[in-house]
Amino acid sequence: MKKIKRIMLFIAILIAMNSCSADTAEGIVDNTTVGTIISNYTYNDAELQTMKLINEHRVSVGLNVLEKVNHISYKCEEHNIYMIENNVVNHNDFVERSQNITSVLGAKKVGENVAYNYKTPEAALRAWLESPGHKENIEGDYTHFGLSVTTDAATGKKYYTNIFVKL
Repeated sequence: MKKIKRIMLFIAILIAMNSCSADTAEGIVDNTTVGTIISNYTYNDAELQTMKLINEHRVSVGLNVLEKVNHISYKCEEHNIYMIENNVVNHNDFVERSQNITSVLGAKKVGENVAYNYKTPEAALRAWLESPGHKENIEGDYTHFGLSVTTDAATGKKYYTNIFVKL
């Protein structure tokens, strides 16, 4: 059973990595201790609107609404901060984020979308839906999600990280 779970995790990671533009799996070390659930997360208006739009889209194509999880949003925010600090847009450390979420929450499947420099949640969602891999994540077999929209104080540009999870 463990071997099957590992294979499924590998396939989910492979799909997620191919659906986006990651070149490597290098980057920062995960600061959240495995086993620690982050329960406090304060959502900004852009995050709440983006999540609402994603759920509205899912319902419009006959899919279930995703439930937000603060721990997942915290992991998204960590990645946004990494991207801002390193002036990159990528999926570096997705494996670590995925392993943390799997370990802490018991996820069976994890996928990730990132976006950069979209002024509105509607624009970010439209871009994701126009990309087959990102759309696949949005319309995937997931039950929960987290999302962070972080504005770079130096440039005013927004970074979006959206992680989808099946629990």
